[in-house]
Amino acid sequence: MITLKIHLTDDLRRFVDEQVSRQGHDSPSEYLGGLIRKERDRQHLRQLLMDGAASATANETDEHEFAGLRERVRKDTE
Repeated sequence: MITLKIHLTDDLRRFVDEQVSRQGHDSPSEYLGGLIRKERDRQHLRQLLMDGAASATANETDEHEFAGLRERVRKDTE
């Protein structure tokens, strides 16, 4: 684990302390780490969506194919 030193205005520090207290975090580090993880996950999801949007369009699926999928799901859940 690495230690980072950050500088916050008094206003931001009070905000972080309030969030730590309200959300039940053990420390400001835990709170900030959670924010960073959420941002990382958001960026990853965005990239997946962008990759999907840029991928080749699949063939259109008709009602017959959906019926087959439904039947497979029913058999798998029995």
